[in-house]
Amino acid sequence: MAAKDKNKFLNIVAALFLAGFSVFAVKELSTILIPFVLAVIISFLFEPFFSWMKSKKVPQPIAIVVVLITIIIIANIASVFIVASIDSFSANFKVYEEKFHHLINSIIVSLNLSSQDLQKLNDSLKISNLLQQGSLTTFIANFLTGFIGIFGDFLIILFYVIFILSELGNIKERVKVAFKDGKAENITRTMDSIFKDVRTYILGKTIISLILGIISGFVLWIFGVDFFVIWGFLIFIAHYIPNIGAVVSITIPGIFMFLQFESFLTPFIVIIILAALDNLIGNILEPKILGDKLNLSPLVLLLSLFMGEYVWGIVGMVLSVPIVSMLKIVMMNFESTRPFAILMSYKPSVIRKNLFD
Repeated sequence: MAAKDKNKFLNIVAALFLAGFSVFAVKELSTILIPFVLAVIISFLFEPFFSWMKSKKVPQPIAIVVVLITIIIIANIASVFIVASIDSFSANFKVYEEKFHHLINSIIVSLNLSSQDLQKLNDSLKISNLLQQGSLTTFIANFLTGFIGIFGDFLIILFYVIFILSELGNIKERVKVAFKDGKAENITRTMDSIFKDVRTYILGKTIISLILGIISGFVLWIFGVDFFVIWGFLIFIAHYIPNIGAVVSITIPGIFMFLQFESFLTPFIVIIILAALDNLIGNILEPKILGDKLNLSPLVLLLSLFMGEYVWGIVGMVLSVPIVSMLKIVMMNFESTRPFAILMSYKPSVIRKNLFD
């Protein structure tokens, strides 16, 4: 009995050590792993187009070149708009800073506080530094810098995409050669299921996020909101983070809208529209398309966000949920890991439906 307990203790210690070492390795290898994860996502996004070209007898090397050219064109068009918007944002930020201080001073005057109460309020909220050096500006700067920095790894990402698409193009044939007929069939069936579910999740999530970002940006443009391209991009990226992303992507543009417009009516209307769009797309359209692939426990989501931010910063927060979702999809396809995938889920009714249908 003592030996059994000792073995259990050693297994726990070994598991903790392995987990700690894995986190350390992932953090230290971020410059390699972040481009690789992005390349995996991009590859699955373009895999249907790649497979379609192959079905039309287009040679694999030419199909890969066409995919790469398409990625380069899309990336260049997107970067032109985003960089131009960031430059405009930086150039006009001083105006918003002055409006912010004016608004705060007006509110303080209307409260009719004593000098002592005023000092306490300023010390506790650090109002004078909120926009100039505080968390809001830091968040926006880190967010934009993090994603613009990805373009610096663009060639590495394209390099990874070439090899991933090449692997996806002939891996089934290699499995059929490597294993006997029965085993090869089981492996290819499992691979098909994994690739299909991962592709459905990545493609569906990206298209839905893009639709939400474009519609939201269009709404902001109609109402004359400054930096609508930046806010649309923020909404698109933040939609990968359930719940928290929606709050962040609506709150930050909302703050700047209240500073831009003299009346509170326009910002209030726009915020209501943005919130309605997010709920309509995120809570009605998205579950119908993606189903169980978004059925993740809130605790798992929270821990993945914290861990993603710790190891890879803002980019890690955005990538953490897709990574965990893909991990859950893979685990659901194997009997030995399926219980852990089920524990990562949230709604029992959805789990039973997918298991027994």
